[in-house]
Amino acid sequence: MLSAEQLEALRRLDSCLLANTIETFKERLRNTGFMDGTVSCRFPRFPAMAGYAATVLVRGSSPAFAGPAFRDRTDWWDYILSVPPPRVVVVQDSATRPGLGSLVGAVHMSILRALGCAGVVTNGSVRDIPAAEKAGFHLFSGSVTVSHAYVHIVEFGGPVEVGGLNVQSGDLVHGDLHGVQTAPQDLAAELPAAAAKLAAREQAIIDLCQSPDFSLAKLRAAVDEFGG
Repeated sequence: MLSAEQLEALRRLDSCLLANTIETFKERLRNTGFMDGTVSCRFPRFPAMAGYAATVLVRGSSPAFAGPAFRDRTDWWDYILSVPPPRVVVVQDSATRPGLGSLVGAVHMSILRALGCAGVVTNGSVRDIPAAEKAGFHLFSGSVTVSHAYVHIVEFGGPVEVGGLNVQSGDLVHGDLHGVQTAPQDLAAELPAAAAKLAAREQAIIDLCQSPDFSLAKLRAAVDEFGG
């Protein structure tokens, strides 16, 4: 696991720079490792979030067809505590109408904060937005809704798919206003330093573009050097 200082260094990176940095290691394809635009950041002004994934599968656009109503489960709280802090709850809504009802509102948000969670990421919906914003609790979701409908936990701790990204329990998750991605844990300690070098190289090109001495010849030379 990363140290508190290493996690804080990751939180200081914006997600675009982090994605670019991960690409330089050529460990995964460039079209993998991140969620697509169906999952939105609800608090774009928050700083970046980083933590370890606690995975949950829910369903609940329809009532139970037979037997008793869906019961509220508390055993998933024990699982969440088994994941290293800080924790990010990654929820796949597998309902036929994902997002009709929300698992996380003001009450569950308060419980998850008490369990050391930094935020929730889901293809489904969230609600009680002002309460989460006031608490500094990150929310990334496919939608916002007014009701919990019949949402219930099906299982937890297994692989989930949210926004086209497969997430395993314990994966290192990073998110900000641009979106959510996973960071390879074998590279995580190296990423902040590599990002600083990459940012400096990118800034050199930006500075040239804004300089009165700009020319295509200088730009091509800078880009060639960048590529090298």
